[in-house]
Amino acid sequence: MHYELTNTNVVGNAILRRYFQYLRLERSYTPNTLDAYLKDLQKLLNYYADEGIDFRQVTLEQLDHFAKTLQELGVGPRSVARILSGVRSFYRFLTIEKEVETDPTELLESPKIGKHLPEVLSLPEIDAIEAAIDLSKPEGIRDLAIIEVLFSCGLRISELVGLKLSELYLEEGYIRVHGKGRKERLVPIGQNAIEKLRQWFVVRQGFTVKPGEEDYVFVSLRRGKRLSRISLFVYIKDYAERAGIRKNISPHTFRHSFATQLLEGGANLRAIQAMLGHEDIGTTEIYMHIDKSHLRQEILEHHPRNIQFANHTAQDRKEAEDCEN
Repeated sequence: MHYELTNTNVVGNAILRRYFQYLRLERSYTPNTLDAYLKDLQKLLNYYADEGIDFRQVTLEQLDHFAKTLQELGVGPRSVARILSGVRSFYRFLTIEKEVETDPTELLESPKIGKHLPEVLSLPEIDAIEAAIDLSKPEGIRDLAIIEVLFSCGLRISELVGLKLSELYLEEGYIRVHGKGRKERLVPIGQNAIEKLRQWFVVRQGFTVKPGEEDYVFVSLRRGKRLSRISLFVYIKDYAERAGIRKNISPHTFRHSFATQLLEGGANLRAIQAMLGHEDIGTTEIYMHIDKSHLRQEILEHHPRNIQFANHTAQDRKEAEDCEN
């Protein structure tokens, strides 16, 4: 039994079935190659289905955005190049079949294969991005909470948009995250991020959320639905530009920055890997042998936001004592 493409549109499904036959009969692909092509193409179909975009009306700019999104989500250059190869094949077929007037992939570039060091942000740069947020607007309160959670917890963008209220254990200082391969993990969350979340929850109560979307932490105040990954990319890049940061910034940049700041602060590398949910140490057996209280202590001791929060709290306490005296 081979992999089958799916699409929410009935006409679209008919086209996909023809494409399947084209690959199997005219291109004579082996079952394994055929399955690989279809699985890769499904990534594109899911991506645009989530955004309500018909795959027959996709532009070069949108395909470029899809490719960049794959990279930002941690897909390696070779894998991205392979996926885009399948996308080009699909749109050549659509052109032949007169389903599209022009092939939008003609100028689509694949990533260069080679080592790439991810961009990271310094603490002053993150402060500058947060300072660029207009906190007089409800969206600003939400976006500040988003950046703090990304930076304080090292979440992937998919984990952030999928975060639910029922999976927050703020009194205990943890959030439950659904990572790659549907693996769950508990991630410590610092007090600064918790405070920003609580400020957002106050604002969130004044807006209507659509049925079925009530449990998502971060929602669009205009649409009443959970935020999309594309929206987050746009917001983050806009704030970075306002802050005068010229680096190639994305939500994933905060994940890299989270790990870098902890590592430079002296946190245990194995603890960082566990908190990030990396597959190379992501087996259940390994997680079972890592003390969750130790992970939380690593966050509290070495993350710069928690150090700042502790220092401010101590300063406030000292000022209060001076006033009493």
